[in-house]
Amino acid sequence: MHAKPDAHPRDIVRRNRDKFALVALAAGGGNPELLARQALEFGVEVVAVANESALPHVEAAMRALAEVDDASHRPLPKLVSGPQAVAELAGFPADVVLNAVTGAVGLAATLSALEAGRVLALANKESLIMGGELVTSRAAPGQIVPVDSEHSAIAQCLRSGRPDEVRKLVLTASGGPFLHWTADQMTDVTPEQALAHPTWHMGPVITINSATLVNKGLELIEAHLLFGVPFDRLEVVVHRQSVIHSMVEFTDGSTIAQASPPDMRIPIALSLAWPQRVADAASPVDWSSAHTWTFEPLDEDAFPAVPLARQVGAAGGTAPAAYNAANEECVAAFMAGAIPFTGIVRTVAQVISEHGGSHGPASGIDEIVAADTWARARARELTSTQPATSEGSGPPGARGYPSGSTARPRAGKTGEATGNGGSAR
Repeated sequence: MHAKPDAHPRDIVRRNRDKFALVALAAGGGNPELLARQALEFGVEVVAVANESALPHVEAAMRALAEVDDASHRPLPKLVSGPQAVAELAGFPADVVLNAVTGAVGLAATLSALEAGRVLALANKESLIMGGELVTSRAAPGQIVPVDSEHSAIAQCLRSGRPDEVRKLVLTASGGPFLHWTADQMTDVTPEQALAHPTWHMGPVITINSATLVNKGLELIEAHLLFGVPFDRLEVVVHRQSVIHSMVEFTDGSTIAQASPPDMRIPIALSLAWPQRVADAASPVDWSSAHTWTFEPLDEDAFPAVPLARQVGAAGGTAPAAYNAANEECVAAFMAGAIPFTGIVRTVAQVISEHGGSHGPASGIDEIVAADTWARARARELTSTQPATSEGSGPPGARGYPSGSTARPRAGKTGEATGNGGSAR
């Protein structure tokens, strides 16, 4: 199994110090020693800690490690803290900002990076989906570079033709742990079963989203916003082996696919150096051995999250924000045993049916936050749970590792990251 980002960006920088320099990191503060160790290893200039109460622990860990490593003579990174610290770091001087914050809390960092003119390597799809045109209208052409393997694949495939030659985009899905199960069979699914993804090793919320295929629904909306392709020209196909990451069908009948082993280091490296490639970012497909790659249509009756996402994406406005927020609360309720697995998407659909927000572009972040807040409250009412912090709605770094990093590339290349990643020069 292979991990989605967070550890991979630092691996890319570590192995390519002639190309990238990590200049800032952001995190929630849940693992002070790990954050301190990474900050000292890469010599970052600034560290942002979202949880103010964790700041003294991070500072103490840095001083202790500096003493052990005999690096006390070097200046320690500047520390900033508070709820806005991660977003502020996204505007820190650097070339690329990697936003890998999980969930809705990544929106402020996305907007901050775009307003500062940084190239945004976007792993936090929720911020784009919530913000919609509020985000895309602030981005210059090419300023947002996707990190998700599917959208990175599409971006690569689109280089094979002109925009007017594109017939449709085809996103691949592994199908999750319940491929070929019926809705009735999924009624009694346990959290342990839902967390057993066949291909990727990820955090709990995104793993549950992959099991319900809410994640694929979110990616459908993301593809529409990133590439400007209407929903009737976006298709989802099940590809169990996760080697073909997505495809583009052109008007002449050709289909261009991007293939690589399921290793996030390839799209992460590409996002940091876009449009250039980073040599040996990961191992390629082994063409000396036999392979079988299968493709099949998605059973939308068993996985209604995808057609629901089409409906939500077509409605636009604050509907996608409500979809995402309600889902994060429903995942938390499922993990707490308050609702069944199939109740996740059923409850999200109920929230969407009651959503009365605007269907035009959101007027501003306040309208988006209001829709997010309402959807969370309504989802909690429907699931009969008390307000609880899920992985997606908590502070960045809630999973216990740094949330962001910023990098500036050396030798004329670029890179910076914020969220569950960092910033690079």
